[in-house]
Amino acid sequence: MNEICPKCGLPKELCVCDVLEKEAENLIKVYTKKAKYNKVITVIEGIPTENMDAVAKELKRKLACGGTVKDDQLIELQGNHKNKIKGLIIGMGYKETNIDVM
Repeated sequence: MNEICPKCGLPKELCVCDVLEKEAENLIKVYTKKAKYNKVITVIEGIPTENMDAVAKELKRKLACGGTVKDDQLIELQGNHKNKIKGLIIGMGYKETNIDVM
């Protein structure tokens, strides 16, 4: 007998859960803000929590900057990287239409 997917209720061969998750990607917002001592930081919101640490690590490596993940919701990078971020995030497999640089 065929196995049934617990999420969508369809047989495993016809399961559409993966397709729906990829289509329902969140909007990724990129903006800058001032931190202590008038330092600028770049903030990235909307990356899925399961990928957050890997994305932050890759961005810090490619941009040669420090940064952190705050509350599994946003990534903060030291410095103003708004011009470069969009290309790097697209290179990681995210859709260009879902990235909003403010």
